[in-house]
Amino acid sequence: MSTSASRRTIETVFLDAGGVLIHPNWQRVSDTFGRHGIAVSAAALRDAEPDVKFGIDTADRVSMTNDADRGSALFNGVLDRAGVARSAQRDAALSELYAYHMEHNLWEDVDPQAADVLERLRARNLTLAIVSNANGVVHRAFERGGLHRYFDVICDSHIEGVEKPDPRFFEIVLERTQSRRETTLHVGDLYEVDVVGARRAGLQALLLDPHNLYGDFDVERIRSLGQLVDYVSHRG
Repeated sequence: MSTSASRRTIETVFLDAGGVLIHPNWQRVSDTFGRHGIAVSAAALRDAEPDVKFGIDTADRVSMTNDADRGSALFNGVLDRAGVARSAQRDAALSELYAYHMEHNLWEDVDPQAADVLERLRARNLTLAIVSNANGVVHRAFERGGLHRYFDVICDSHIEGVEKPDPRFFEIVLERTQSRRETTLHVGDLYEVDVVGARRAGLQALLLDPHNLYGDFDVERIRSLGQLVDYVSHRG
């Protein structure tokens, strides 16, 4: 964990949803492709995700796309890397998954450390909020995963009409939680979306970097969600 940033008290924690607390259900993806005659394991898809996501996380890419564009690029990139040839069957499987995602949210695998971490953060009397670039149904994944009860506010970019890295999204959540920007920490998994956006809004920023891909970036990092509690406790 880097310790280069100045230490400031934390009273509020904003968390990204996808990539931090919940992750794509790659088993569902694998099963869906299987029904369309394409064999690809959940493990192969999961292993392909980090490098593909890192490749999308650039200033130029983020400035020229929206979250839906980047989500499509992520899935197509993961499939390419996992060796799934482009075909009518692949398109049909993706269409089925997209329909599921728009109804239920495909980011539904809960991080195994999430509940314990959130319990411990709540025990510190912190205000907790979700600040998620999503498609309008992120709350459904949180309800299914039993995480919604930990949060004072869950904000979905589709519903709010603005998405990260636009600082206006953070401003909305600051107002809704009645939080101070100087004592608010945002935790995300994308540098150009989460860190840049939070800093533009005057918030502290922390990057969850489980695969150690961001060592050359100017940001404090944790390697697992479980490290968040210790990080916050040292700011008390």
